[in-house]
Amino acid sequence: YVIWGFFPLLFPLLKPAGAFEILAHRIVWSLVAVTVALLLLRHPWGWLRQVWTRERLPRVVAAAFLVGANWLVYIWAVNSGQVVEASLGYFINPLLNIVLGVVLFGERMSRAGLAGTLLAAAGVAVIAWENWSGLWISLTLALSFGLYGAAKKKASAPPLGGLFLESGILLPFALAYWGWLAVNGASHFGG
Repeated sequence: YVIWGFFPLLFPLLKPAGAFEILAHRIVWSLVAVTVALLLLRHPWGWLRQVWTRERLPRVVAAAFLVGANWLVYIWAVNSGQVVEASLGYFINPLLNIVLGVVLFGERMSRAGLAGTLLAAAGVAVIAWENWSGLWISLTLALSFGLYGAAKKKASAPPLGGLFLESGILLPFALAYWGWLAVNGASHFGG
C-alpha cells in the first residue's frame, strides 16, 4: 500500500510515455522482479503443476487480463490528473470484495460487520457524489481489482507464483507493443 501511495508521484515522471508503454514496462519488469524473487527465495515450483490444470489455468488467464486492465486504467488515470477518481476506486474495492465474498464464496457477515460496511459505503457514496464525472474510472478500478482477487483466489496460486504467471501471460502483448514502438520510432525508453 505504501508503494501504491507513491505511484501517483512516479507515473507523471515517465511522461511523455503513454499509459500503454508504461504498462508494457510494468509487465516486463514485474516478471523480471518476481522471477528474481522466486529464485532468491528458493521458492519451490511444485505449485505450478497444481495451477497448470484445465480448471485453474483459465482463472489465472482471467486474473492476468483483469490485473492488466487495472494497471492500465490506473496509470492512465494518474497521468491524466484523475488521482482522486483512481483513489476512490481503491476505496470502493473493499466494499466490492465484501459483496464478492458473500456472493461467490458464501461468506456471512455479522451485524457489526454489516453496520461497518454500510457506514463505509455511505462515506464512499459522499466522495463519489462529488466526483460523478470520473466515477467510471473508480468503478473500473474497483471491479477489475475485485474480480482479479476472486479469480486469483479460485486459481489457488501462491501470491508470487500467481504474479509470475500473470506477468508471463501478459508478456507477449507487452513485447509486441515494445516491438511496435521500436519499429515506429515511438519508444520513450532506451531509444
